Amino acid sequence: MNRKEKNLLALCSVAALTAAAAPVANAMHIMEGMLPPAYCIMWGVLCIPFIAAGFMKINRTLAENRKLVVILAMAGAYAFILSALKIPSVTGSCSHMTGTGLCAILFGPCVTAIIGTIVLLFQAILLAHGGLTTLGANIFSMAIAGPLLSWLIYKLLKKAPVPRYVSVFLAAALGDLFTYCVTSFELSLAYPAAEGGFAASMTEFLSIFAVTQIPLAVIEGLITVVVIMGLESFAAGDLINLGFMAKKEVSHE
Repeated sequence: MNRKEKNLLALCSVAALTAAAAPVANAMHIMEGMLPPAYCIMWGVLCIPFIAAGFMKINRTLAENRKLVVILAMAGAYAFILSALKIPSVTGSCSHMTGTGLCAILFGPCVTAIIGTIVLLFQAILLAHGGLTTLGANIFSMAIAGPLLSWLIYKLLKKAPVPRYVSVFLAAALGDLFTYCVTSFELSLAYPAAEGGFAASMTEFLSIFAVTQIPLAVIEGLITVVVIMGLESFAAGDLINLGFMAKKEVSHE
């Protein structure tokens, strides 16, 4: 292991320790027992194809370049930290950054589905953040829907004359916001309002989430840009292997 890889591994270790020391309070994604059994099963089944595709993509990626496991671990630690820092919001849920945009930008949405699943599983078991029965719904919103939008936005902007850091910021921030749109959809579908039904419930959830989630999304976008800048300095070779950077960009630096 060279010096660059040791530095990245040390960063991951510090990040994991920081997350473990974070206060857990009573904040959650969608908490244990919040969704009816039928909805828990439905969301879990919808996640299966993405998780299966993610396993295959990770195997191919690491088979081609084993060193990328360090970057992958760092992306997982990053998601664990950001999603563990939460602000109480709607009853039965909370607002927090997701951290999955970084992995989606670097590895794609399928790999992010696996990373997000691991993060959510550990948080549910160790931090009481989320739940096992609601794991499928939380995976779908935070590890699939949000990252998928982040990846699509980054890929689209990459083809346009948009600065890379602007693309990264928008991908991470909008993916974060979309995660909470999907969470609101999941809660509204399970608990439509007595008056106005699903639409009224969706409007209420979105309006409450927006107060805390919009500034958090902006913050996540900025932090993700800073992390990308750091990776460009210390792990440019790995970013080239991922197709995130071109060799000529390194030579210009």
